[in-house]
Amino acid sequence: MVRLFVRHTVADYATWRKGFDAFDPQRQPMGVTGHAVYQSVDNPNDVTVWHDFTSAREAQAFMASEALKKAMQNAGVQGAPSVWLTNVA
Repeated sequence: MVRLFVRHTVADYATWRKGFDAFDPQRQPMGVTGHAVYQSVDNPNDVTVWHDFTSAREAQAFMASEALKKAMQNAGVQGAPSVWLTNVA
């Protein structure tokens, strides 16, 4: 299993969450096997999301997806996200 972490700032959490939830039907066909959302204690617009995949290749393809990039832009993601991939240790 590979876990993809993405941290970014959003313009407005409620608006971003609607966009995130609307993208849900596209996640599974793109290889996502699980996900969760977290907000910073100090700033609700500082969001960290993880997605699980069976391979790094799937995770990288997901992040490179034009559909995902468009959804993030439409949901109000500001600036470039911090992204990292991990394996279970």
